[in-house]
Amino acid sequence: MTDLRVTSKDGTSIAYERVGSGPALVLVGGGAVDRSENVPLGPELAEHFTVFNYDRRGRGGSGDTLPYALEREFEDLAALIDVAGGSAHLFGASSGGALAMEAAVAGLPIGKLAVYEVPYMVGEVMQERWHEYVARLHTLLGQGRRGDAFELFMRLAGSPDAQIAAAKESPHWPGCEAIAHTLAYDAACIGDGPPPTDRLERIMQPTLVVTGGGNDFFEQAADAILAGVPRAERHVLDGVGHAVEAKVLAPVLLEFLR
Repeated sequence: MTDLRVTSKDGTSIAYERVGSGPALVLVGGGAVDRSENVPLGPELAEHFTVFNYDRRGRGGSGDTLPYALEREFEDLAALIDVAGGSAHLFGASSGGALAMEAAVAGLPIGKLAVYEVPYMVGEVMQERWHEYVARLHTLLGQGRRGDAFELFMRLAGSPDAQIAAAKESPHWPGCEAIAHTLAYDAACIGDGPPPTDRLERIMQPTLVVTGGGNDFFEQAADAILAGVPRAERHVLDGVGHAVEAKVLAPVLLEFLR
């Protein structure tokens, strides 16, 4: 599919695709991926929504004007929402869910909001680990060591040595290195680590908080979001994990968004 393009406020070209008809729904990708991660969701939602799936800045077909700031990602979303007709629902996966919620706090014209397994850090141990990760990530990226930065991310996510070694030998590794610098952008979305309750309480949109079940880390983070967002509701899928299939997730999103 040919890229469609919109220009963000700072001049950055943002690549996206659209499918379907109906109210606008923007898909916000998470860390270490481009928009291809959300492509399978489009056809599952297209009967009821006009689905906008975009490359966040620095990934895929989108530009990457420096210096980075989280506010620039809000502006990217605002440009997409403007193209979509002036308002849109948002679905954000993983750190993209944190971005979607921060965009709601920033006052973007968002209808409903749905997030999946946002990796906020709950508890002192996880927060300490997060701070160590962020410091090391910035050091590696500052030295131009993109491969090492991506490996660091995989270790944070719990990938074993064998999986990391296999990833490095795969034909996908150059693509991982190409977007490794955007791991710092995802770190900015998560911020200090714990859910920012002082900001979450300002989200007035109906919000669906979904998890895949079976992982206490994501379940605790989701419970903390639920406690902070005034109009949030919770849905737990049955042991599907962090990489949920579109056919499993889409019915939950459709029921909530419709």
